[in-house]
Amino acid sequence: MRFYTKEVLKDIPSNVTVVAATKYFGPKEMLELFETGITNFGENRVEALLEKQEALKDMPITWHFIGTLQTKKVRKMIDAIDFLHSLNTFKLAEEINKRRTSPLKCFIQVNISSEISKHGFEKDEIIPFLESIKHFTNIKVIGLMGMAELTENEDIISQEFQVLNDIQKEIRETLNIDLKDLSIGMSNDYLIAIKHNGTYLRLGSVLFKKEVS
Repeated sequence: MRFYTKEVLKDIPSNVTVVAATKYFGPKEMLELFETGITNFGENRVEALLEKQEALKDMPITWHFIGTLQTKKVRKMIDAIDFLHSLNTFKLAEEINKRRTSPLKCFIQVNISSEISKHGFEKDEIIPFLESIKHFTNIKVIGLMGMAELTENEDIISQEFQVLNDIQKEIRETLNIDLKDLSIGMSNDYLIAIKHNGTYLRLGSVLFKKEVS
């Protein structure tokens, strides 16, 4: 049996939002988390999000989409979420703006680790992208999202998270836009993310542990 690890929250400031990543658990576990005070849930698959949302439709949950969103699936689910953590192309922004019926809070995804396998803009593409979507009324960019390299080297992780802090500063100085939020930090590196001004943590396995018999 798996159960909520309350100890995790002791190290997380009250102004930081914990988004429980639901990829590996279902409505039953989500309900257990909700009952402990977790009200933000993030899913990375469209069909799974819609299924879990239907199962928990009576619960006042804030829904985040944290996976890569294909343009062809925008119509199916874009009004079902409160936050998108993976705005990564102009084409996707265009489709969201067309299909969404109200402004959607979005994080621009940045490839901070420069890994070919990861999606996201390069750091020098962010300002041009923001300028290109400034007339999109149904997209409200609130911050930046990045995934650090999967490594035990904390210096590498810190350097990659710092990239987003530097981009924040550049955006503020260049466009006079203050994107205060950073969606950084997962189960393996969330404590480092907090040190680098992360405001949304996408946590999965660390929220549960095996019951000791």
